[in-house]
Amino acid sequence: MKSPIQSMADKVVFWRGGGNINAGFEEEGDGKEKEARVEMTVEENPDNGGRQQWSSPVEFLLSCIAMSVGLGNVWRFPFVALDNGGGAFLIPYILVLMFIGKPLYYMELCLGQFSSSGSVKVWDISPAFRGVGYGQAFATWAVVTYYVSLMGLTVFYFFASFSSVLPWSECGHWASEVCIDKTKNVTELAEAMGKNVSEFTSAAEDYFSREVLQIDNTGLHSLEPPEWRLSLCLLFSWIILFVVLAKGVQSSGKAAYFTALFPYVVLFIMLIRGCTLSGAGKGVLYFIQPRWGELLKPKVWYAAVDQSFFSLSVGFGSIIMFSSYNSFRHNVYRDAAIISVTDTLTSLLAGFTTFAILGHLAEQLDVDVSDVVKGGGTSLAFVSYPDVLARFDWVPQLFAVLFFLMLFTLGVGSASALTGCIITIICDAFPHFKRWIVTLVVCAAGFLLGLFYVTPQGQYILELINYYGGGFIIFILVVFEVAAVHWVYGINNFCRDIEFMLGRKTGYYWKFCWTLLIPILLSVIFIYSQILAEPLKVGKHTLSPGVIGFGIFLAVIACMLLPIFFAVEVVRQRSTSDSLLEAIKNSFKPTSEWCPKDATLRKEYHQFIQKQREEAQGIDNPLPPAASTADLSGLPTIASKANITDFF
Repeated sequence: MKSPIQSMADKVVFWRGGGNINAGFEEEGDGKEKEARVEMTVEENPDNGGRQQWSSPVEFLLSCIAMSVGLGNVWRFPFVALDNGGGAFLIPYILVLMFIGKPLYYMELCLGQFSSSGSVKVWDISPAFRGVGYGQAFATWAVVTYYVSLMGLTVFYFFASFSSVLPWSECGHWASEVCIDKTKNVTELAEAMGKNVSEFTSAAEDYFSREVLQIDNTGLHSLEPPEWRLSLCLLFSWIILFVVLAKGVQSSGKAAYFTALFPYVVLFIMLIRGCTLSGAGKGVLYFIQPRWGELLKPKVWYAAVDQSFFSLSVGFGSIIMFSSYNSFRHNVYRDAAIISVTDTLTSLLAGFTTFAILGHLAEQLDVDVSDVVKGGGTSLAFVSYPDVLARFDWVPQLFAVLFFLMLFTLGVGSASALTGCIITIICDAFPHFKRWIVTLVVCAAGFLLGLFYVTPQGQYILELINYYGGGFIIFILVVFEVAAVHWVYGINNFCRDIEFMLGRKTGYYWKFCWTLLIPILLSVIFIYSQILAEPLKVGKHTLSPGVIGFGIFLAVIACMLLPIFFAVEVVRQRSTSDSLLEAIKNSFKPTSEWCPKDATLRKEYHQFIQKQREEAQGIDNPLPPAASTADLSGLPTIASKANITDFF
């Protein structure tokens, strides 16, 4: 029998992934067991189906940061804040992150790590809801296709930045008659032309809409061929993603060191430069000054939840996918806190930087901050930032190259996670497929679909897919996801699994958010926002009913995957059940695959469950102490009873 100190040391080694918590399993023998102890480390465990593992916990953390801190922080967050009252948006956004975003992030990390499965196979926890996983895959694929097209835009600007004169710094042949650049006085020009100053546009905005996008101002009534330069940039982006993803987390983990850290260097450079421009204070004040009336509008809260999901990538399955490559004992509780805080601070950093620049542009154009960008959306990343780059006095080309390289690396971090989610789903379903071939096929399909976004009508398609293929669907699927885990599988069972995996109890804050706040609040916000929803607009152009109908059709397809795969599961269960009712009940129960994949951990997991059942039985119907410890024949273990008793 080991001393209490040595026994405790063995347990500490186990919780760090180094061995078995039951010291009795390693006590007998002459060295054979010590050799088995080495074989039980998770990275080399053959019982885990040969699943890849992160090379180090740091790579996992940086990959999650790179996934969460993406274009959504630099491009989407400032625009959503601008469109929803500036500073007033910060209040619902931070509240949503605290009570919805962070709990969901932690939940999905635990789901993936416990099961070592992707976002579809993880539904062994309750097979009736497997359609949630497929629906999330549908939404993820929809988002990836347009997300990489935005990366293509950054590639276009990256190469354009090598020009002797930045092409968006002055009005070129592509400019409209109301184009102004930094060499012109907008007030004098307005008086000379008899126009209002708000009618003028910056050279950067004209360059983006008229030269890069060549956008069709008539709307989505026809579809023209893709712009060849943007098509090549799109192809380049998908090639980079293929290189990053071809070897799975072994290659993407190494890339995360650059994709997660480099963007912060450039962001701080941009913030310092932006704050030194005249009018920056006006923009920052607009950003932080709350307009309390906006908080009463459901669309603001809907936008906060949507932005939280988009930024953290909650509900898309990529978090489950990433954590499924962790060792079983990895501390995802700590990682969830680090990542959610980092994401929030990065969004605020990007917001301050962007609004400082918007304040400067507003002063240059002599208009309000809210009117400074007429196009909305991607215009902030490809109009406001390039404009301030053109105003750098010293080597503006260098800063432009760094900035668009930063945007591209941000895109790679997020897109590799979303694309990797699709690849993992396919590889989980067909493990005999070679991963690099699956990656090649997925990237090729993504490129072909992405060509729709580089047409003159591409921005209309992008907004349509973003609303109905991304945010709209995810709202619904996350409600079912939370209900399935915490209402059907059971909050107590899920917390028990977390306790076994991490060795920590789950607090009331998490339980309250998971069981009540998240499903109820998401349902109320979603229903109310849809009742008061206005027709979808791109800039000042309202999409036609036919186009919106197509978007709704996409959302319906994703939602119909739930009842379809529920029916498939019931049919599968019917062959082993006595009645249809029993088959339906069994489809909601976890399968035998819902457990740790490592054989040793699986055995300890069943022991842990048995112990909790005995403790619960003792509370409700106390048994004699001798009876509760003497009969151990039912425990699934090959160890001696004395050793098991020592373990408990």
